[in-house]
Amino acid sequence: MRRMRHYEVAPLQIIRATSNVFTYASETELSVGQLVTIPVGKKAITGLVTAATPKPQFETKQITAALDVAMIPAQLVATALWMSDYYATHLATVLQTVLPRGVTKKRRERKANSGRPTRDRTHFLLNTQQTRAVDQITAMTPGTAILHGITGSGKTAVYIELAKRQIAEGKSTLILVPEIALTSQLVSEFENHFSDVILTHSRQTEAERHLAWVNAASSDAPRIAIGPRSVLFMPLASIGAIIIDEAHEPSFKQDQAPRYSALRVASVLASHHNAKVIQGSATPLVSEYFFAQSAKRPIIEMFTKARADATTPDVQLVDMTKKMLFTRHRLFSDTLLTELAATLEAGNQALIFHNRRGSASTTLCEECGWSALCGRCFVPYTLHADQHALRCHICGANERVPTSCPECHSASVIHKGIGTKLIESELRKLFPDKIIARFDGDSANEDTVEKRYQELYDGAIDIIIGTQVIAKGLDLPKLRTVGVVQADAGLALPDFAASERTFQLLAQVVGRVGRSLHPTKVIVQSYQPDHRAVRLGIAQDYASFYEDTLAERKKSHFPPFTYLLKLTCVYKTEVAAVRNAQTLARDLKQRYGDVIIFGPTPSFYERQHDTYRWQIVIKSPKRARLLEIIKDVPTTHWQVDLDPASLL
Repeated sequence: MRRMRHYEVAPLQIIRATSNVFTYASETELSVGQLVTIPVGKKAITGLVTAATPKPQFETKQITAALDVAMIPAQLVATALWMSDYYATHLATVLQTVLPRGVTKKRRERKANSGRPTRDRTHFLLNTQQTRAVDQITAMTPGTAILHGITGSGKTAVYIELAKRQIAEGKSTLILVPEIALTSQLVSEFENHFSDVILTHSRQTEAERHLAWVNAASSDAPRIAIGPRSVLFMPLASIGAIIIDEAHEPSFKQDQAPRYSALRVASVLASHHNAKVIQGSATPLVSEYFFAQSAKRPIIEMFTKARADATTPDVQLVDMTKKMLFTRHRLFSDTLLTELAATLEAGNQALIFHNRRGSASTTLCEECGWSALCGRCFVPYTLHADQHALRCHICGANERVPTSCPECHSASVIHKGIGTKLIESELRKLFPDKIIARFDGDSANEDTVEKRYQELYDGAIDIIIGTQVIAKGLDLPKLRTVGVVQADAGLALPDFAASERTFQLLAQVVGRVGRSLHPTKVIVQSYQPDHRAVRLGIAQDYASFYEDTLAERKKSHFPPFTYLLKLTCVYKTEVAAVRNAQTLARDLKQRYGDVIIFGPTPSFYERQHDTYRWQIVIKSPKRARLLEIIKDVPTTHWQVDLDPASLL
């Protein structure tokens, strides 16, 4: 009689809310990371072997079959188990994220489409600054380093050299990019130096993503894999480096369960591979910079442009409260229109940036730029026009809508926002013979930056209009003028990270120019030209912004000095959302006296998908305390977000 072995197996769907794994017997020896078929009741479902275990006291069913599917590396299994624990999320939900859809399906291999954008770049020599950065990263112990390089300092060349060194050592490299739109550009750079780069992103079909996954799993040689945060789950056997480009971007935090941070997951995955994580950014997240300093991890600085002949852009700040500067158009200052006309006349390219996410109906003074802020949370109030009230969406404080400005006593208090579609239609009237393209969340699939990147790079598009997607990463050789329609728009968002996000976007958008010997201009329009996020953002003064923000976060008990938990109650009716949110808030306040509980208040996006959303925000100096609180949150009608990147 054959000896039975026993294994813990995690089903790929939730069987029991309180159990992640179940014990099964097997006549054959299995390995951690193998996919198997297991009996659950009368059904046969797919599961993942997570551990070998001694024979239990109870009777066990037998594993039906080991599937002929690629093994998941033990390091990735360990990372998935950590994610389930750290983010208080059922392991089945985590595995549905880690594994590609249709993982057990057989698919025909297809020839990859190599129609990548072309670049004027076939070779490069690292400059002194880049060489020093590569040497520092190579010499450091495994773990995380911040590569703090200004826009145009040549971080991509550093990434390529690091990847070459990893390949030489027989190790793979993962490269994370924040936007699918930026993937093509980075892939084209890497394909100049490496053959057979693996690409994965959400615009691919299920079959394409699965084939990329199989390609990684079955590869004996070290590989380069590029994509957004999901590239972390490529089943590569030996990883030497994980490079996170534009590491400050909010898209590295997933907004559906499991609500994980790619930065945290990368550090855990790297620890299992004894690898290095490089967070590259011109504007590192304040919290990450603080953690690196506290842990004495390397912060590698690249503060000079890669091109020695690069000309610093001429940046002009236009005060939007001064109406005499807007005699020709209400949205575009005379200065901006003059520069646009000159740039287009010379056959060059212009970019108009608008932080659309900050265009919610907000309250400010047109005369002096005053903005209505919550004195407790230091975030802008949101206008609730139906109740004619200003409300803080974090602590719930209410204020009456002022009829005049409390600073300058002007009656010019306005509640408004500007959209990219309006900007596009107005520019078409002003420049009817020019090719204008808008890139934002509403762009059709054929009009994405990814699809039209070659036109952008070649200068075939005269005026580019866009939101965050065009503010970062893009290197456009014919771009000469950048206009920012309303630099302070994002400051109106009721969120602790609003000023940091505004600073990042402005520093990034200014960095789209000043990369070559050509003179370039940046025109920044703002109602609050003296706000530190605006002033320091266009100056790209990270050090001053970091010190100011750290002091403000400490004072108001926000990360990195405390941990946050956002609980969102979702119901079909407003009455049910409010009632259930109030009940839970009351219970938590009675049970947990050592944490700060705000709310409930309406979520920033109170109405979504025909549901009403109310939220509770909890602050605690101990993260473990928040994990305890999660256990008291109902499993239905509630969304749990631990360590939210924002409170919107």
